[in-house]
This record gives sequence, C-alpha cells and structure tokens, in this order.
Amino acid sequence: MTENRAGTVRRICQDHGGDRTRMMDIVLAVQKEFGYVPSAMMDVIAAETGSHRVEVESVVSFYAFLSSRPKGKVIIRLCDDIIDQMAGAERVRQVFEEELGIRVGQTTADGRITLEHTPCIGMSDQAPAALVNDVVVTELNGDKAREVARSLLEYMDPDRLVREYGDGNNAHELIQSMVHNHIRRRDQVILADMTPGEALNKALAMSPAEVIRDVNTARLRGRGGAGFPTGMKWNFTRRAAGTDRYVVCNADEGEPGTFKDRVILTEATDLMIEGMTIGGYAVGANTGIIYLRAEYAYLRAYLEHALEERRRQGLLGKSICGKQGFDFDIRIQMGAGAYICGEETSLLSSCEGERGDPKNRPPFPAEKGYMGKPTTVNNVETFCCVARILEKGPGWFAQIGSEGSSGTKLLSISGDCRGPGVYEVPFGISLREVQRMAGAVDTAAMQIGGPSGQMVGPEDFDRSICFDDISTGGSIMIFGADRDLLHVVDQFMAFFIEESCGYCTPCRVGNVLLRKRLNAVRQGLGTAADLQYLQELGETVKLASRCGLGQTSPNPILTTLERFRPLYEAKLKAEDDGLLSTFDVRSAMSEAEAITGRSSVHFSKA
Repeated sequence: MTENRAGTVRRICQDHGGDRTRMMDIVLAVQKEFGYVPSAMMDVIAAETGSHRVEVESVVSFYAFLSSRPKGKVIIRLCDDIIDQMAGAERVRQVFEEELGIRVGQTTADGRITLEHTPCIGMSDQAPAALVNDVVVTELNGDKAREVARSLLEYMDPDRLVREYGDGNNAHELIQSMVHNHIRRRDQVILADMTPGEALNKALAMSPAEVIRDVNTARLRGRGGAGFPTGMKWNFTRRAAGTDRYVVCNADEGEPGTFKDRVILTEATDLMIEGMTIGGYAVGANTGIIYLRAEYAYLRAYLEHALEERRRQGLLGKSICGKQGFDFDIRIQMGAGAYICGEETSLLSSCEGERGDPKNRPPFPAEKGYMGKPTTVNNVETFCCVARILEKGPGWFAQIGSEGSSGTKLLSISGDCRGPGVYEVPFGISLREVQRMAGAVDTAAMQIGGPSGQMVGPEDFDRSICFDDISTGGSIMIFGADRDLLHVVDQFMAFFIEESCGYCTPCRVGNVLLRKRLNAVRQGLGTAADLQYLQELGETVKLASRCGLGQTSPNPILTTLERFRPLYEAKLKAEDDGLLSTFDVRSAMSEAEAITGRSSVHFSKA
C-alpha cells in the first residue's frame, strides 16, 4: 500500500515538473488523492522536489484546508462568522451534530464524514452557509441541515445537495452552483457589459508608458483597501531592475462579510482577465497569476475555461492581438484556507510554494516580489477598473465618483438589512444612503471594511465612502439595535487570533491578551484601568506587528472604544474592591468549595 501511494505521489510531483515552487499544487493534489497528506509521503515529496521534509510539513501544517491526518471522504465546513451566527448558524451546527452523532472537529466512527468550522466562505449574503468538500450549500436552517446530513449519510455525494442553480453564470455547466449573485445595483464600471478585446486593443495601440499614464490620469487607486495609486505601482514595477516581471491578481478575499470578488469572478471574468493582460503589457510581464482562495474552488473550472477561450481568440498567449513581442499568459494558483494570504507578501510566499508567511518590506513586491522578481499585485476589482479605463478613457473614469476618489466601488453588504448583496456605487455615497439602498432600519452600527476596518455609529452615518473620508475594501456589515456589539467585537478578535500566522509576538500574543481582557470587561470584572489597558495594548499591537493583519487586528476594540465607549463603561464594576479586576475570585474558588462542601469565610457569595 505504501509503495503504491509513493508511486502516485511521485507521478503527481512529476506532473508538476518536480518544481519545489509548485509545492502548493503538489500537496493539494496529494490531499485530493488520499484525503490527507500522509506523513510518509512528505518524505517522497521532499525527495522528488529537491526540498526538505520540514519544508513540506510546514506547508501542510500552515493551511486550514490541508491535513496530515486522515479526515472523512466528505468534509462539512460550517461557516461560523458573525453574520452566519446572526442568521442561525448555531441551530445548523446542533442539527448536524445530532444527525451525524459527532461534534465539530470530529469524524464519524466509520471515517466517512468530518464536521468542522471555518471562518468565512464568501457567502455572507446567503447565510448560514457551508462548504461540503467544494460544494457550496447556502441559506441553511435546521430543516435543510437535517436534509443535507441525511443525504450525505445515505449517498456520500455532495453534488446531490445542489437541487437548483443560482442566477447568471452560477448555472453554467462548469459551475452548476446554488450560489446567487445577489447583484442589487449595477453601475457603469464593473457590472456593465463589455466586449472582450476592445480595451486590450486600445492599450496595444499605445506604448506601455502611455497606458500607465492613462491609469494615473484616471486617478485609479487600489480597490483592496489600502488605496495605493495603481499607476504608480505599475511604474515602480516597470522601472525595477531585472528582466522577468509578473502580474498577480489577488482573488483571496477572506475577511468575514466580503464577497464582491466572488461576483466579479463569476460574472465579470473577461473584464478582470483583460485588465490583467493590460497590466502585463504595461509593466513588461509575460506571466500572470490568479491567486484563488480555496473556498472558491467551485469556480476554478469555469475560470480555466475563460482563460482557454481567450487564448483561442488570440487575447492571451503568444503575440496577443497580433502584437509581435507581446506574449502573456495566466495560470491559476489555488490557496488552501489562510486569510493572511490576502496580504500581498503572504500571497506571494504561497505562490512560491511556501507557508503564507509575510515578507519583510522593503523591498516591496514592485522591486522584489514573486521569485524575487518585480511584481505588481492588484486585486480583482482593480484590474476590472483598468480595463474600463482603457476602453472608455481616463477622463470618463475620473469624472465618476468624488473629487478625491474616482470611479465606482463594489460593496458587499450583509447583516441586518432586507437586501444583502453586491452594490456598485459611485464613490462619495453616504452611509445613510447605503442603509436606504440595502433596506436597513433601526441600525445601531455599521462595520466598514470588514473586521480590520472600523465600526461606526449613527453620528457617522452622513459620512461618505471614499478614500478621503471612510475608506473600505468593500465589506459593510449592518447591525441592528438589538445586537450585542461587544459580542461582535469578541468574534472579530477570535477571527484574528485564529488567522494570525504566529510569526511576530505582538500579533500572536497581543491579540490573545486583548480578547482575554475584553471578555473580562464583558463579564463585569473590569474597571476603568482595563479600558486604558485595551487602548494601550491595541495601539502597541498595531505599531509593532510585522504585517497588515497585526497592524489592523486591534481595530475592532480600538474603534468601538472610540465610538461606543458607553457600552464598555456600562459593564465596569461599580467600585474598585482592590482586587485584580480581571481575576474572578469566586470562579477560582468554586472547585475548592465544591470539594470542601462549604463556602469561603473570606469571600462570601454576597
């Protein structure tokens, strides 16, 4: 058996050229073959790729969707982010546990089905949701969960769970998913019709420098959240020393409440790929990489088909559109479940076949990125904007939006509203108008930019979404007046603790301490000094962390301390009793009191 497995693993390695930098593809293929990556096979992979076993094991142990231990043939991953919780995820979990006879984190006695939690699968607009292997199951409730569990127990076939297809390309023969796009508002940049090749031909009639000039003139800024000028990044990449250059598309939206890129990948595929191809021409790259999150694996075959169609049409590959000397092609790199790979240097590490550890900066990717070569990394939406700028002209694009933020923005709206979904809006729209569009009433708070963004209250609802006021990568979560906002903060902190790569102490330890002290306050054990502690520690974690995850992870606490401080103050002790505020003496003594059969004479229950 072991020798047969070794032969299979050798073949997989050979299919990938024995290339150590394709480690992600190799271990994903091994896992697909056996259901996990057996320990003995790690030695085979290391030998075949000229690497060390520790390098193989470090990759397998890093990503949530990889495992060195056997799991069920069917893996049910229940989404447990705050939006799914609000929609009833707890009841769904209970039903699955009842029907399968196991708890989350366990596998059925016959080894067939594993039940797990996962933080976010990009389906907050149709929660509660789950991934069953690569099949997305949406809008669950107790009854549907029971049907799903019983179907799997009987047939062990996740494809049987899809009884009707979603709208648009979700019904395409290469997708056939129950996912719905929930496009609530279209505008003229991202979700408008396009003719493949039109923008690209216009770009190729210009010089690369002129293309970059148009992107700069349009005042396009990155749509991933940081808002760095796209043309400037491209210029840095083009001028960097070296010959090989790369264009990388970050399709790893993994923050709870974010799902707009899912819709672009499904419905604006050509626009995105065309923008990447224009980027390749502008920076002088021959290779593009789409880094696709594991949760969107159900879209891979469709995306591969779209790439092949563009090759057939002469829009990708050799001498694109008849332009001699311009060769550019794109491959898809699958992720394996790691939120931190949304950070560009972590993403590049993953593309190189390593753990998704962030890299030190400088040097920046524009100078030394993928494989140490000049690389531009932009997100899905940004590449769509590039294609539209070249199609319609930079002046047309610049007149859309607000003075400091040109173009439109895709918003992923979820939570307490009647119309969760994707909205394309011009920059400058107010938060109050966003609520009106989405059908939200009696809103207590809005989380702008996902957990790493900021929570705002009614006093900020007249502010605008733009780079000069309230910036966002796209996620907007709406919380009604009956929600416990400190519970929301706690869940956001739990997410960051789970997703930290663990490299640097401020993030690895600081977030744990922040959550611990937050919950002490929530339990009524805190004093005013604890709020000061949260403030100071949060600022320290932001300042001292190595990458964007740690630099934004304290935001749930810091922004609510600033804007919702009364919620914290209402939980504080009425008076300082001289004891360490976060130490619950009654709880600590409960076991001893149970053993002795009497209460403490020093600390009465009163």
